[in-house]
Amino acid sequence: MSDALRAPQQDRSRATRQKLLEASLESLAEVGYAATTVAVVAARAGVSRGAAQHHFPTRADLFAAAVEYMTEVRLAEIRSQAAALPEGDGRTEAIVSMLADVYTGPLFRAALHLWVAASTEEPLRQQIVRLESHVGRQAHRALLEVLDVTERTPGVRETVQGVLDMARGLGLADLLTDDSARRRGIVRQWSKILDQALAH
Repeated sequence: MSDALRAPQQDRSRATRQKLLEASLESLAEVGYAATTVAVVAARAGVSRGAAQHHFPTRADLFAAAVEYMTEVRLAEIRSQAAALPEGDGRTEAIVSMLADVYTGPLFRAALHLWVAASTEEPLRQQIVRLESHVGRQAHRALLEVLDVTERTPGVRETVQGVLDMARGLGLADLLTDDSARRRGIVRQWSKILDQALAH
């Protein structure tokens, strides 16, 4: 096959793959893991089940790729939103608030469904544990970057990790009911603590 013919085919393949990943995340967030089958994802993406299985031979493969894709989207959001935030007073609170929003959005809801499923499905668990370790490191690095701090300062690593853990906990609290009013006060207080901890 000539390069001229191969390029559009590769573009179509990439577009199909992205549609499947987006459809799987949307389905997970909306209807949960049990109802998110390969057939459901394929239909939602507007592709055949065969095309879906060509890209992702197993359901675990699909979800592992979806987690990776979700991470890229989530980190790109954090970086682009952080770049638009003002410098000076209020920046830390704006960053922590933005992080809390990420962890209470549909991408995090989709991830939660996968974590619960992975706790009882060994093949999925192995893939999700490996990916979550990678995801955790990337999120940690991204937060260091947007806060403009370095781990060479004692306590910074643990403080930044604490903020990520807090944001994840806020996401859990928001899962069943709208927790936004309580969350604002927590974000404000955590931001003050973070400013004090990172100033040393």
